Amino acid sequence: MDFGKLNDISRVDFTLPPNNPDSLPLLQRYQKAVKPRVYVGLPVWVNKAWVGSYYPKGMREKDSLLWYSKQFNTIELNSTHYHIPNLSSIERWKQTVPQGFTFCPKFPQLISHESLLSRSLDVTATFCEAIAGLEESLGDSFLQLPPSFSPRQLPDLEVFCRYVPETVPFAVELRHPDWFTDNVAPLELFEVLEKFNVGTVITDVAGRRDVLHMRLTTPSAMIRFVGNALHSTDYSRIDAWVERLKEWFNNGLQQLYFFVHEPDNTLAPELATYLIEKLNTVCGFNLKPPKKFVQPVQGELF
Repeated sequence: MDFGKLNDISRVDFTLPPNNPDSLPLLQRYQKAVKPRVYVGLPVWVNKAWVGSYYPKGMREKDSLLWYSKQFNTIELNSTHYHIPNLSSIERWKQTVPQGFTFCPKFPQLISHESLLSRSLDVTATFCEAIAGLEESLGDSFLQLPPSFSPRQLPDLEVFCRYVPETVPFAVELRHPDWFTDNVAPLELFEVLEKFNVGTVITDVAGRRDVLHMRLTTPSAMIRFVGNALHSTDYSRIDAWVERLKEWFNNGLQQLYFFVHEPDNTLAPELATYLIEKLNTVCGFNLKPPKKFVQPVQGELF
């Protein structure tokens, strides 16, 4: 993900900002889940560098989703940003993954970037109908709005939120700086999202610390974390997130989607493993971390 990417992170303050004052009261309105649903995944399932480590040696590329879904329980489905999947693709994906795995599709750019949202409702209906075919494998979708989408376009977003069916839960990622600097705009935004039970995407990336708004509008959190090639700060940032998530779970967070990005994503499974192990230790979960395939050494039987 190039958004917010920096070549030099030496002067970045990676401290997590405090909670938005409305986040914990929002969570406390919901009944605390006995067992929150926790999903940790990556933005891709195809990566040749994982063959022989997180995927078995000699694996065919067309089997990538099969093996990915054995290692992780969700995927940030970015391919849907470029085209609406057809029925055969949806059915193939659904039949490939195990029970409990979820896809989190990104709304197509034809909807989010190329026109007013309110002028894309026919395409939105087509997309929602397509991904609804994932049935129990459909997780939260997300609408990634371009940096040009400013607070003056909130009425357009409200029309869209009203239109998307409740059977397609989704969250919104905003990038225009005015959403985070204007005193009134975020209040109006979050009021609309709460009204229609639409979540927020919280993005943690070096070059845009302002988008860490820390505001939840539903009891489901979606976090997109962008690391820096396993720099030491990647781990300390994950540590801080786990502590924050523990607080959110204790106050009623019912569901978490956490997507780990790294440059070219080759190292993303390693950081995701660290995250899962920290969640298990700090929050008392029993999440299954990915396992590397141990390749037998020639000549050794035992």
